[in-house]
Amino acid sequence: MSLATYQDELLPAIEAALQAAVQPAQLTNAQSPQELLNMLRYHMGWEGEGAGPKASGKRVRPTLVLLSAAAAGADWRRALPAAAAVEILHNFSLIHDDIQDNSEQRRGRPTVWAKWGMPQAINAGDTLFALAHMALEGLSETTSDAAYIQAARLLPRTSLQLTQGQYLDLAYETMPHITADDYWPMIWGKTGALIAACVRIGALVGGALGAALKAYMVFGEKLGLAFQVHDDLLGIWGNPDAMGKSAHTDLLSGKKSLPVLYALQQEGEFARGWRAGVTAENVDALAEQLEAEGAREYTQQQAEKLTQEAIDALHAANPQPEPGAALAELAEELGRREV
Repeated sequence: MSLATYQDELLPAIEAALQAAVQPAQLTNAQSPQELLNMLRYHMGWEGEGAGPKASGKRVRPTLVLLSAAAAGADWRRALPAAAAVEILHNFSLIHDDIQDNSEQRRGRPTVWAKWGMPQAINAGDTLFALAHMALEGLSETTSDAAYIQAARLLPRTSLQLTQGQYLDLAYETMPHITADDYWPMIWGKTGALIAACVRIGALVGGALGAALKAYMVFGEKLGLAFQVHDDLLGIWGNPDAMGKSAHTDLLSGKKSLPVLYALQQEGEFARGWRAGVTAENVDALAEQLEAEGAREYTQQQAEKLTQEAIDALHAANPQPEPGAALAELAEELGRREV
């Protein structure tokens, strides 16, 4: 069964689980406005102008949970509460990221804070954080006690890592001497930890133990790093129409992404231009210089290397053939997202 065939089955179930998991945000007082729930439904891509699959995103993280559970030998439906939990947690971070990055657009639509203001957007993100942990409670009914307890311990620890990574990402913008060695801990927290948790929780629901569970964990860890490295490419050279935001966003915002750190270490023309200041007037030229100095090629090579290491670890886990093949296909697809 191909990845596309699995997605035809998984994605409607994911959306139904997410809709149910977000619904508790509705206020119980009949006289109260339901704007809080409306904000969440808008952010999740279900309501408002432009609502639909593009506004919702690809649901990569819940798909990883369900395919990992199936690959480890379980009926993927048993992992649906965890799939909903990780996607809601991810979306909590997106609402807060948009505020912290002053981003007015996400997936081609105004962000929550741009529509409702920062105070309400912060509260909406906090609401999703609470709902994520509530959604995970459903695992207590669909899987073993051991798997549920491990997942319930893992989610808050992953939340902490996520916020630590975000702290580093923001802090690095004003630190003058950041190197590639500093980069990897930052992206592990910001992106890698949650993707790794998706695979680990799915494998736990599937009953993976010992060496197999460790191999799934390595798969998730490598895939999470590869995902962010490729995202760094998109942040500079991505297609604005596909990304739903303007080109060269990461350069303009001062992100210490992998291409930037690579070029800064070369101490060439890009480094001089970067330190003089990135503006709307010089950003196109700096992006061209960045590519000329080999940063784009280097970053692509790193993404491909990490993706291959992830797939090798997945094979070592000896997954069920069809969902295992779909997981490998997904890993490859994440490295081919439109640049």
